[in-house]
Amino acid sequence: MNKRALISVSDKEGLVPFVQELTNLGFEIISTGGTKTVLEKAGLQPIGIEAITEFPEMMDGRVKTLHPRVHGGLLGRRDLPSHLEAMAEHGILPIDLVVVNLYPFKETISKPDVTEADAIENIDIGGPSMLRSAAKNHASVTVVVDPKDYDWVLAELKEGNTTLASRKKLAAKVFRHTAAYDALIGEYLTKAVAETETETLTKTYVLKQTLRYGENSHQKASFYQDALPVPYSIASAKQIHGKELSYNNIKDADAALRIAEEFTEPTAVALKHMNPCGIGSGETIAEAFQEAYEADPVSIFGGIIVLNRPVDVATAEQLQRIFLEIIIAPAFEEEALEILTKKKNLRLLVVDFEKAAKQPEVVSVLGGLLVQEPDDQIETPEDWTVVTKRKPTPEEIAALAFAWKAVKHVKSNAIVLANQQQTVGIGAGQMNRVGSVKIAVEQARENNKLAGSVLASDAFFPMDDSVEYAAKQGIKAIIQPGGSIKDQESIDMADKYGVAMVFTGVRHFKH
Repeated sequence: MNKRALISVSDKEGLVPFVQELTNLGFEIISTGGTKTVLEKAGLQPIGIEAITEFPEMMDGRVKTLHPRVHGGLLGRRDLPSHLEAMAEHGILPIDLVVVNLYPFKETISKPDVTEADAIENIDIGGPSMLRSAAKNHASVTVVVDPKDYDWVLAELKEGNTTLASRKKLAAKVFRHTAAYDALIGEYLTKAVAETETETLTKTYVLKQTLRYGENSHQKASFYQDALPVPYSIASAKQIHGKELSYNNIKDADAALRIAEEFTEPTAVALKHMNPCGIGSGETIAEAFQEAYEADPVSIFGGIIVLNRPVDVATAEQLQRIFLEIIIAPAFEEEALEILTKKKNLRLLVVDFEKAAKQPEVVSVLGGLLVQEPDDQIETPEDWTVVTKRKPTPEEIAALAFAWKAVKHVKSNAIVLANQQQTVGIGAGQMNRVGSVKIAVEQARENNKLAGSVLASDAFFPMDDSVEYAAKQGIKAIIQPGGSIKDQESIDMADKYGVAMVFTGVRHFKH
């Protein structure tokens, strides 16, 4: 008896030569719908699925392969006499090879004008069922879901048959594929009904890059991209120059992009080790970068720069003077590229800043995931409450607003000193808040930027020591969430030194 192959594919890449080779190997070809039409036009003679089921395709192709003569041929075990007897009794012939890929659901929902009706119509039912049946019975059935596997599968078939190890490998790929397919459908319908806290969380990602190593050289690592790409992301960035991104590059670049998203005016973000070392704004992007550079000209060395405007020649000339790992921008002018690409290892990435959209934050922990809404709230002066006798001046209000945008992206305990257009001192990740204040003040003093700066704290002051220390260094305005049982002590301390202090009522921890 000839071996039989059931072929029904949405992706027709490499289909005809593959089936021609199967025919040459003596396979009887069973096919459906559009796949059958393509094969017939190529001069091949597949058997229609209705000839096997003795039942017509119906309901616009929705019902055609869900039939015992199909699934019996896929699931019947060749090593069990009872299965073979049942197949013989009901006229079911075995199917040895299944080649199926699915309706383009992902491609359909990625279209900007997709309707829900179109999306639903592109949910494949028969395809996943055949794939799963064949994969379950991989002891006897070879199942192919990816055209990239055609060549090596053919090579094994020419040797007589695929090996059990190969069939098991193909089966595993099938179940990954159908799981990812179902995950996209579930995600789409969940969003359609606006559910947020679901009983299960199923996400699917596509391998984008196998990394040289992870956080350290002895750790293996890979970079996966959301199956529905997010335009404003490091995963969707287009690299136009430089060496391959590393694990740490990707994490740092992601952190820098999140900061840049806060600012609408021309702004540059310099970042090292997941914390900003300088944020600057200006009338032009060149001015913005100069502000970010002057915020901390030491720490920026070897850092990552994100610019929210195209890089022009003036900015490129500044950038090329220092050693940087990565520059990210919405575009690079041609002459700017000529300047920057002289550094062969400098990574240049282009990101679509016009399509920035907040995404849920997912963090892995041992045995699970933490998922939260993005911290996309930022309080404006209209939301603040002045709690001290002295009110901040208009200049101080502008500086406080700038500092408040920055401090939410600094690791807690976080303190940011800033003026109206740049950070001047950053204290990050200390075990006590006054320690972060001291680091920020010392940095600002070293850069001769302390005078006239304001202070932002991501969370409340549990004691008045931070306020007192800052006041003694000349800080005249502070912004913080408030909410401590000792708030009054901090307020009294601010009043003692004539410091203006405002409460936002919202904390911005970043662990």
